[in-house]
Amino acid sequence: MKRGRRRADRTGCAVEATLSVIGGIWKPVILFHLLDGKLRFNALCRLVPAATPRMMTLQLRELEVDGIIRRIVYPEVPPKVEYELTSLGVSLAPILITMRDWGEQFQKMH
Repeated sequence: MKRGRRRADRTGCAVEATLSVIGGIWKPVILFHLLDGKLRFNALCRLVPAATPRMMTLQLRELEVDGIIRRIVYPEVPPKVEYELTSLGVSLAPILITMRDWGEQFQKMH
């Protein structure tokens, strides 16, 4: 299931294309937490308590469709599902770490 072509894809602006994939209020935060390794849905919800479960689900689905994360379903009862970064997602690490560092500096100034 591919998401429809985004406006940024048509404009040719690489920054817009990047933001169309990782933009959104919770996606960068989710991705940052996944830098440490696989996480289950409830663990992500605990790490991002301001995100509703529905919003978390939507953000995870979009990231999966875009090939940034992988959803791993284990054949167990009860079902066990984990999320992890793909190689494309791992390639975002420098961006996410820079965002964290910038945010820390900004917080110190304000």
